[in-house]
Amino acid sequence: MTLMKDLFSPGSLITVSGAVLTVIGALSYATGAANLSVPTLFYGFPIFLAGLALKNSELPPAKQVLPKASRIKVREKAAPELIKLIKDVTRWRYGQKVHLESSLQVLKLWNDDNPPQLIEVEEMETTQGYGVRLRFRIAGVAIERWEEKKERLGRFFAKNLMAELITPNNGELDLMLLPKQTTQHEVSSQDGDR
Repeated sequence: MTLMKDLFSPGSLITVSGAVLTVIGALSYATGAANLSVPTLFYGFPIFLAGLALKNSELPPAKQVLPKASRIKVREKAAPELIKLIKDVTRWRYGQKVHLESSLQVLKLWNDDNPPQLIEVEEMETTQGYGVRLRFRIAGVAIERWEEKKERLGRFFAKNLMAELITPNNGELDLMLLPKQTTQHEVSSQDGDR
């Protein structure tokens, strides 16, 4: 499955297209078909080089755990910011070291030599509502630093969220973004404001 996903990345498609055009142009030149060789070589080789450059800076999408059919139902109660986050990390990226690179830098959860890698994302339906689990390979950023930023992580990606941090395996961290639980006192004061 991963091989098929890699094969159909935009960088791969551009590289293969450029290579095919270049080969057609070279064969046309060798057989004397000048009207076909010039355009295919002229366009094919630069397209091939551009594809190789894209492949060099390619960042594959994070693995999605939830089956596609279940996602539609779960997303009905989702905050738009979280949907945008999911779409951002589940698409091909170019020119970045990791997913959420700028967010991790702002949160000061970054290490230039060994940044955290987002490896998996899961959309969840909890008793409080829609939540997201992001699994990171924490690399050069200590768990203690994540713990220090726990409160900020909750409100960084969308309003009214809280963050939970779980370490499922050594070197990995699950960042759970869950809706805040409303206490009875908060419900009463909101009703009194109306």
